[in-house]
Amino acid sequence: MVQDDGEAIFTKLEEVHGSPLTVLTPEVRDGLMKNIKRRLTPQPIKIRADLELTCFAYDGIEHIKTAMRAAEAQGDEDRIVKMKLVAPPLYVLTTSTLDKNKGVDIVLAATEACQKSIEAAKGKLVVKAGARAVSAYDDKLFNEKMEQLEGANKEVDGDADTDEEEEEGMGDIDVEAGSAMTMEA
Repeated sequence: MVQDDGEAIFTKLEEVHGSPLTVLTPEVRDGLMKNIKRRLTPQPIKIRADLELTCFAYDGIEHIKTAMRAAEAQGDEDRIVKMKLVAPPLYVLTTSTLDKNKGVDIVLAATEACQKSIEAAKGKLVVKAGARAVSAYDDKLFNEKMEQLEGANKEVDGDADTDEEEEEGMGDIDVEAGSAMTMEA
């Protein structure tokens, strides 16, 4: 009954009413059409997987970056895959799509590509939470967790080194003046 252009709704109303709708002015009709089109537009679904990624090899950070790029390469122009660091070693793999099943498949393929890449470098990938559709509430919880972790990583007063605090050593000594002790025989 409902088409993408919304005209079917007005046609059905005219059939039920039995005559053309004279009550609708062109402005009202245009406003209703815009509202109908907006509501009929499909909303993208966010797919997410939580991963734990570690590599203690010599160039571990570089191997992790390579694995992240391998995961992101699994996306296409319709479903862009992003991998972000939450807090070491926790990463999140996300994509947005109109088709939930294809989105889950893309995230699973990205997880496998990441796993192959990191295991080739003697690293390890653990799936903490598999590919799943997340809601706005899940996103809100995730963002709150991110803010909490960022707050924990901020420096506190005792962390900062200042120029005023210098390590105590042997005091002020003039090295150029020569030795302070001379040995006379």
